[in-house]
Amino acid sequence: MFDGPEPIYLQIAQQIRAQILSGDLAEEEQVMSTTQYATTFRINPATAAKAFAGLVDEGILYKRRGVGMFVASGAREKLLAEHRDRYFAEVLRPALVQADLLGITPAEIVDHVLGRGPQDRPTPTGETS
Repeated sequence: MFDGPEPIYLQIAQQIRAQILSGDLAEEEQVMSTTQYATTFRINPATAAKAFAGLVDEGILYKRRGVGMFVASGAREKLLAEHRDRYFAEVLRPALVQADLLGITPAEIVDHVLGRGPQDRPTPTGETS
């Protein structure tokens, strides 16, 4: 399961973030304990604890003493905002720079995204050309 190049604790944290983003883990829902995680995935409990501690530091999870770890209120929106920011910075901005170098106009980009050709573009009068 954890066969990526990054450390297992980072893979665990990323898996939990993905579950929150997808809605598989809802806000205020309890997360599997570090012991359960270690047993289920056959990893060292300290590795799972390190992943959880990182998510607590990020404000994604919080601990209820004596009860366990829970998804923090607002965690999904926080993760969505972080992913949106990263998308704009790492994907869209470089693509727009490349489009500019290729002489692709903003109107051509919009047409392509909307799946229409230049003939389908509205004119200033509101009609399609």
